[in-house]
Amino acid sequence: MPPRIPVSSRFGVPQLCFRPAPSSNAQLPVTQVANVVTMAQRRKYKDPYALAQAKQRKDANQSRQAELQEQRKAALGDPIRGITTPFIESFDNVGGSAVLHEVTSDGSGGVRITSADDTIFNHFLKPSELEAAINHSQRLTEPVIDKVRDSADPALEAAAKKQHEEGHKNATAALARIVSLANASQRDKTRANIMRCIDTFGRHKTDSTLRPRAPTNPNVVGGDKVLPEKTPRAGPDTGSSEVQVAILTAKIKVLADQLDTRGGKKDKINKRNLRVMVHKRQKLLRYLRRKERGGDRWQHVTDTLGLTEGTWKGEISL
Repeated sequence: MPPRIPVSSRFGVPQLCFRPAPSSNAQLPVTQVANVVTMAQRRKYKDPYALAQAKQRKDANQSRQAELQEQRKAALGDPIRGITTPFIESFDNVGGSAVLHEVTSDGSGGVRITSADDTIFNHFLKPSELEAAINHSQRLTEPVIDKVRDSADPALEAAAKKQHEEGHKNATAALARIVSLANASQRDKTRANIMRCIDTFGRHKTDSTLRPRAPTNPNVVGGDKVLPEKTPRAGPDTGSSEVQVAILTAKIKVLADQLDTRGGKKDKINKRNLRVMVHKRQKLLRYLRRKERGGDRWQHVTDTLGLTEGTWKGEISL
């Protein structure tokens, strides 16, 4: 049998040794990384004057940053309350002073109520309705005069008349306290403020005083053809953007004042309600600014309600 020739030698490939090399226990030298600090830096950290200068520059930069943040915050304004205006201050004293009206007796024996122009009574009452109710009650409760004057006693009639006048005076004062918004609940005051917002910003009132915004597209289309006019408004305006913004502002002020009281920080439900109303007002203000930019309606709303850029511009986080 001929000898076996390896395959590698047949093709002229030298034989390779696949035996693993013996492991060496010698370790590579470890180079320690030196802390590279220059002499100038060492002198700086050792010099108390240089340390004081660095601290002074840092304090100056921090104070300047805080000042700039306060300026930006003041320029934007409070996103909840805005700027205080006389109209916003009147929300707290919507019913006026404690003496809302004056009750005087006229010559015919009735009662005439003189009140201020901006006086609002509770329970949806008007001064004329209250005056008519007081006079009607006076006529119903007045003492009956005996037609037979021979048997009549003038002293008893005078005493009954005096008692009736005193009782009617007390009843009139009681009715004045009942209809006064100074003694009403917060719900009734908010309702009265909403009525004031509708009368102040409603377009059924402002259309005659404020100039309309200049139209971007002409009404004339295709020659002499004119677009039809809008349907006339029925009743007071309660759906325009400026009215809704004013109503939300009145409600936001009530909730913000309530959360500022003791225990208001734990009221999580009203915190969420306040956040929802603030962002809803922001959307309405953005829409109104886009539609009435530079117009009288935008200026009227922002100046009367004290709304700044912080109430509609950018992100609002409460």
